[in-house]
Amino acid sequence: MPFKPTDYLPYDFANRRHIGPSPEEMAEMLSEVGASDLDALIEDTVPESIRQKEPLDFGRPMSERELLHYMRVTASKNKVLTSLIGQGYHGTVTPPAIQRNILENPAWYTAYTPYQPEISQGRLEALLNFQTMISDLTGLEVANASLLDEATACAEAMAMAQRVSKSKAKAFFVDRDSHPQNIDVIRTRAKPLGIEVIVGNPDKMDASAVFGALFQYPGTYGHVRDFTDHISALHENKAIAVVSADPLSLTLLKEPGAMGADIAVGTTQRFGVPVGYGGPHAAYMATKDAYKRNMPGRIIGVSIDSHGNRAYRLSLQTREQHIRREKATSNVCTAQALLAVMASMYAVFHGPKGLKAIAQRIHRKTVRLAKGLEAAGFKVDPQAFFDTITVDVGPLQAAVIKSAVDEQINLRKVGETRVGITLDEATRPATVEAVWRAFGIDLKDDDFTPEYRVPDQMHRRTEYLTHPIFHMNRAETEMMRYMRRLADRDLALDRAMIPLGSCTMKLNSAAEMMPVSWREFSLIHPFVPVDQAEGYGILLKDLSEKLCQITGYDDFSMMPNSGAQGEFAGLLTIADYHTKRGEGHRNVCLIPMSAHGTNPASAQMVGWKVVPVQSADNGDIDLDDFRAKAEKHANELAGCMITYPSTHGVFEETVIEVCQITHDFGGQVYIDGANMNAMVGLSRPGDLGGDVSHLNLHKTFAIPHGGGGPGMGPIGVKAHLVPHLPEKSGAVSAAPYGSGSILPISWAYCLLMGGEGLTQATRVAILNANYMAKRLEGAFEVLYRGPTGRVAHECIIDTRPFADSAGITVEDIAKRLIDCGFHAPTMSWPVAGTLMIEPTESENKAELDRFCDAMLAIREEIREIEEGRIDAENNPLKHAPHTMEDLVRDWDRPYSREQGCFPPGSFRVDKYWPPVNRVDNVFGDRNLICTCPPMEDYDDA
Repeated sequence: MPFKPTDYLPYDFANRRHIGPSPEEMAEMLSEVGASDLDALIEDTVPESIRQKEPLDFGRPMSERELLHYMRVTASKNKVLTSLIGQGYHGTVTPPAIQRNILENPAWYTAYTPYQPEISQGRLEALLNFQTMISDLTGLEVANASLLDEATACAEAMAMAQRVSKSKAKAFFVDRDSHPQNIDVIRTRAKPLGIEVIVGNPDKMDASAVFGALFQYPGTYGHVRDFTDHISALHENKAIAVVSADPLSLTLLKEPGAMGADIAVGTTQRFGVPVGYGGPHAAYMATKDAYKRNMPGRIIGVSIDSHGNRAYRLSLQTREQHIRREKATSNVCTAQALLAVMASMYAVFHGPKGLKAIAQRIHRKTVRLAKGLEAAGFKVDPQAFFDTITVDVGPLQAAVIKSAVDEQINLRKVGETRVGITLDEATRPATVEAVWRAFGIDLKDDDFTPEYRVPDQMHRRTEYLTHPIFHMNRAETEMMRYMRRLADRDLALDRAMIPLGSCTMKLNSAAEMMPVSWREFSLIHPFVPVDQAEGYGILLKDLSEKLCQITGYDDFSMMPNSGAQGEFAGLLTIADYHTKRGEGHRNVCLIPMSAHGTNPASAQMVGWKVVPVQSADNGDIDLDDFRAKAEKHANELAGCMITYPSTHGVFEETVIEVCQITHDFGGQVYIDGANMNAMVGLSRPGDLGGDVSHLNLHKTFAIPHGGGGPGMGPIGVKAHLVPHLPEKSGAVSAAPYGSGSILPISWAYCLLMGGEGLTQATRVAILNANYMAKRLEGAFEVLYRGPTGRVAHECIIDTRPFADSAGITVEDIAKRLIDCGFHAPTMSWPVAGTLMIEPTESENKAELDRFCDAMLAIREEIREIEEGRIDAENNPLKHAPHTMEDLVRDWDRPYSREQGCFPPGSFRVDKYWPPVNRVDNVFGDRNLICTCPPMEDYDDA
């Protein structure tokens, strides 16, 4: 028959990209859950009282080709100049092998935080390399696996110094030569904690008046100073010394540890990570061994598995916010794992000699630049420097800066009469000559002989990066294979579903990811003039407007660069609102017991008192307890923090009443946006009574988790809170827009999906969760459901009864899932001994069924133990996970190799084999090793 136009069947590419189940599969799943169609399921699940009245409408969704063209047009509005602004941000050269095999490789960027170490050995090794690199360069014993940015790391160091200092002083000293953004974030963090920040000349510091001090090294204007005597004075007064150091300079300069520093912080951005309009970049923190238990962030340690083989894991996790809540050392949740991996690979790629050669070249270029300026009569400061100089140009400042822009170069405005210049790895002789021309000087780069302008006593005397991993054959072939070997040890989203409740491990589509690498987005310095970032301006404005429409809020701040940072920023916004209204005494925060661990930790950071609220039997907030505590603390109530839908995976019908009670007693409502993937297009937190929310763009809006970061946590607020946002009340991150270079991902996600597509994603996420709950019921109890028996986008299944019936723990089930080729769901949170499952909309029915088949088979194995058909101690669950080594070694177990190594759900051809057996956590904490072990250990392994 001839084709007729009416035969055309529209095919929604956007929905079919992000939405896993086909229409036919959805029909089968709806039949399984007992719903006539998707509309009926949503009516059953989402209370009518909280549903938004108008559908999302962003216009027609774009195709991939349309999107990439539109992104190109937008990106072209950014002007990529050579930025020699410095201030902690530098030009760098990303080795293409690292860009292609790490940054642009879904095996690395789709992985989750390594809470399940057996399936995270690759990135754990890379992060251990990072810690070793930092420990070596700083000369301190223990380093963490990254923090958000240098300014945040400085603020964390101040808080840590207060915890460990024996001084009774209440003030913290900050070097006046610190980067301005570091000082700003320190002040923001100090204010609610009642810490006085003294900014001044280190030579005039009164060490007896402070509990600690921070020194910038080198200083923001270029000064290279030895702080040994200042640190000695602090120690004599039982105070703590912090040095914020550029790690590349430490290949040439005396390291903080040699000066006696207690803590070192900084950023590894210039280790191959583009500036990206401010981020993401991996900050670092290192400290003396005595203080390691007070250090924020994650620490990778070396342990053993059940066969005694070396295995890596997260160490000292009892310090972290998800366990200690308001008593945590920090609210740090998202770090910068992906960028730390890039920085560590940069060090492996170059080795110690290569890094030193890069540093020497930068220094020699800076000396030549200075000599040319001096020869022309300009006053150059300081005399001792690494890569930064400041030039006094008197009334010519504006003219010189404009002339430099004409040469396609950005310089830094310092005061009213000086210009700052910071050179970097990417600086070429032509760049130096162009800078001279901006000053009216006609010289050639080779007119001057390079020399050193670092005093002899400031030269580094110790070795660094001595471990063999930094001396491997760095031919690209070997580097490529090393990165591939590490990636193959991990289980990321490119291999299998990661059904983590509350973490929303959804598709990060290739089209959305591609613009991150474009030079127009990746090479923009965060402090360029506004007219050079017009493309970013368009992106930020449109993304903010879309997020406002999605959430019901009136404005957004993009500054917070993690979810926990968003919580902190949101609570600071509320606190500033109360203070400006003369109610600064309000300092009580009501938080349900089921809340994310970052919630109480964030409240503590803003100086608030946390009052827990009990849960009712069905998992909802206990309304009577909430009302009683709100009334009891009416005069001091600052606000409440709730998560919606609840952490138990249910749309609580009382949410509007909870918000109203809070408002009645003078508080503001913070709605944690972690579960926004169940709300987009269906319900808006701003309509429920929320005053402020953060959104996890690395969950709901398609930015990848990156093995534990990057993340973005922008906050939306109602109109009355707009004047109190961080941009006006106090910076929370180093850069104005946080990790700006990953915002194109979320923008692209919204443009590709359109309002209708985003809503459909939410609906299918709810369908997938209910389908899994239905398939697993009977074998496992689903703990919490809504009034009609539905769950939201996630559900909690109870595995606690098996501890009594078969001696099987939730950990045994989690490890057995590895044998089936899955990352376990969220384990023992928010209810100990349970699994919280969130499939997301991205998974198709086949993958959902594969997981359910695996879980049902595990239940049958538990039944065999219950009935005495399998030994209670010697069984597949207790020995899980099984490795390739188990398959080939002598087999003396009462179950078959087939049952142990190829359970239902596992692939036979493409099976994932974990590289280690179950990791011994107790051994790892008792025998803490946080740097790379000797090479003979690698040979043994």
